[in-house]
Amino acid sequence: MELLVIIIALALIFDYINGFHDAANSIATIVSTKVLTPFQAVLWAAFFNFVAFFIAKYIIGGFGIANTVSKTVIEDYITLPIILAGVIAAIIWNLFTWWKGIPSSSSHTLIGGFAGAAIMAQGFEAIQVNIILKIAAFIFLAPIIGMVVAFGFTLIVLYSCRRAHPHTAEVWFKKLQLVSSALFSIGHGLNDSQKVMGIIAAALIAAHSEGLGMGIHSINDLPDWVAFACFTAISLGTMSGGWKIVKTMGTRITKVTPLEGVIAETAGAFTLYLTEYLKIPVSTTHTITGAIIGVGATKRLSAVRWGITQSLMTAWVLTIPVSALLAAGVYCVVSLF
Repeated sequence: MELLVIIIALALIFDYINGFHDAANSIATIVSTKVLTPFQAVLWAAFFNFVAFFIAKYIIGGFGIANTVSKTVIEDYITLPIILAGVIAAIIWNLFTWWKGIPSSSSHTLIGGFAGAAIMAQGFEAIQVNIILKIAAFIFLAPIIGMVVAFGFTLIVLYSCRRAHPHTAEVWFKKLQLVSSALFSIGHGLNDSQKVMGIIAAALIAAHSEGLGMGIHSINDLPDWVAFACFTAISLGTMSGGWKIVKTMGTRITKVTPLEGVIAETAGAFTLYLTEYLKIPVSTTHTITGAIIGVGATKRLSAVRWGITQSLMTAWVLTIPVSALLAAGVYCVVSLF
């Protein structure tokens, strides 16, 4: 029972870290265009992260992404030490990338850690390879979708507003950034909170199979307090902010105007809602980065700082294997006790 409580606590700590690690995704453009101050922006994003809980529960009617994450490892092979090792590894990698200012994927960190610990414990037969490959494919597909949608949106908006007075247009797009940032924050809450829910669900299922209290038979039995706690933790984390990553996302990839901020956030939100519908956990980091690149590319390809983008993509590709290796090492230590 104590181990289960520790895992739930660590999972919520990871969720909190995920919030301040990924706060930049929701607020980078709105801060860089000076629509809101950093403090105002994190409060705005945190509020809509929490609103996502009510949308998922009462409008969508379920938590499909949590279900997908919980099935990363085959149920018969899930144990509490495996989940513990995966969460610890995910926390370590997330804190390291935050410290270095690298906008890596918290989603893939968690999934890589979960899978890596399971492989170390039970071998490759313990993981759902088809689910992991689908998630890994969206390392590339999510930013591409965001980029294409943002590129198309930009062309449509520029054509529609070609006769608008520049000052009037800028005032309007600054106001619209509040809407687009809120839409993206809802998508962030929907996507990222559910990943931790999936891990906690896996832990409760494992507890049930081991005959412990608090256990559940399937994710359909997940208590409401789990979802509420996960959405609350990510909202509190978002309020803490992650300013190193805000700088990378808001200024280093390409210079962003209010118009481009609206388009990037709207395109990112569209991508997140699409993947929510498909029940595929994706990285909000990858999504908004692709959207920002798509916006910058409409001006000219040289407007995008491709050197920065290449570094980001390297971090993205490495996240799952590095997290898996970290989790394998942590599991070896955990299994000694």
